[in-house]
Amino acid sequence: MDHRAKGAAAIEAAPTATPTRRRATRRAALAALAALALAAPAAAQTYERVGAQQAWSVYQRGSGASRECWIASTPTRWVARRGGRTVQVNRGDIFLSVAIRPGDNVRGEVSMITGYTYAPGEPVRVEIGSDTFTLVSREGFAWSQDADADARLVDAMRRGVDATVTGVSNRGTTTVDTFSLLGFTAALSDAESLCR
Repeated sequence: MDHRAKGAAAIEAAPTATPTRRRATRRAALAALAALALAAPAAAQTYERVGAQQAWSVYQRGSGASRECWIASTPTRWVARRGGRTVQVNRGDIFLSVAIRPGDNVRGEVSMITGYTYAPGEPVRVEIGSDTFTLVSREGFAWSQDADADARLVDAMRRGVDATVTGVSNRGTTTVDTFSLLGFTAALSDAESLCR
């Protein structure tokens, strides 16, 4: 079977899926979410924005076992620093998202699209109130290490007011992105209802 022909979701669903393949699938899903930001005609045909709850938008695509749902938000503010100074940088799209893919038994998968390439091996820190979480990064994406970490992060997001995500680019620039969590719980509930 040619998994590339079936799409990245087939790789993760395959019984022989390895952690490396799962990460590749996650990156493909994140890339698809990034396409939403570009509002390209193909993306508009594939994904449908079905609602919003304050700072969070709800998206879906597919049907039946292949249905996927996402909630996503853009930062309310961000700053970049290099050498202790605030600097101007060009970034691509920035999203914090949570995915639900029932066909892959995925519920509440947290990920970040950062709009630049992370420094190799640099962790990404998420702060919500007094709680701190660490995401793993690769290229322009970051995600939790496993489903348990996702569950803890989603729980904190439900209770929080905002989430601050700090990462370091491959150029040594530190970025701090702040996301409002207003509407997070309602948007996630909407997505969960769509993707049961």
